[in-house]
Amino acid sequence: MKLTWYGHSAFRVDTGDAAILIDPFLTGNPSWQGGWEGPGDGITHVLLTHGHNDHVGDAVDILKKTKAMLVANFEVCMFLVGKGVSGDRINPGNTGGTVDCGGFTCTFVQALHSSSFSGESGQNTYLGNPLGLVLHFPADKTLYHMGDTDIFSDMALVNELHDPKIGLVPIGDRFTMGGAVAALACKRFFRFETAIPCHYASFPMVDQDAGKFVAGMEGSATKVLTPERGKSVEL
Repeated sequence: MKLTWYGHSAFRVDTGDAAILIDPFLTGNPSWQGGWEGPGDGITHVLLTHGHNDHVGDAVDILKKTKAMLVANFEVCMFLVGKGVSGDRINPGNTGGTVDCGGFTCTFVQALHSSSFSGESGQNTYLGNPLGLVLHFPADKTLYHMGDTDIFSDMALVNELHDPKIGLVPIGDRFTMGGAVAALACKRFFRFETAIPCHYASFPMVDQDAGKFVAGMEGSATKVLTPERGKSVEL
């Protein structure tokens, strides 16, 4: 598996025949200046954890160009269909469900957050439940993108049911759990081989480095990676 972080919560995952973008907030992302065309090249799937603007990002443009499959909750899928995404290329679900994405599956799990999209007029459109995404691959490690969330005790059930080996973990505080709490979640509830922090060092209101998370993970068997934006890592 090849994984690339583009800042905030935006990741690309390449494994087998799948090229997946998760929460592709690229244009306007303060920590990424490279646009969406490079990260979106050859994409087969776009996965969204929830409907906030800084997670939906460039999904519409990428989906229109690539004809990729959109995987998200029902409300987000239908909202983007209303913005011109093909209704034939959506794969909706909701909390507890698993969908076949062709080459891998995605299970939607709980996330403690909110979900809406802010339009140009300032009006917010409610977009259903925020989610975490657990990706199972036939010949690769299971990956869990937590989405935007706080710690919750049912993370233990996510681990029991799915045993993810790669965790993409929000740590920036204010809008998600902070680094110390995120480290507690990883150590108490999961057996990750690798944890990669996200949702930090982007907007001024969130933590600007991963120091609290890295310090909190000291002594854990989990390897913590803080990849450079746009640089792929092999997992």
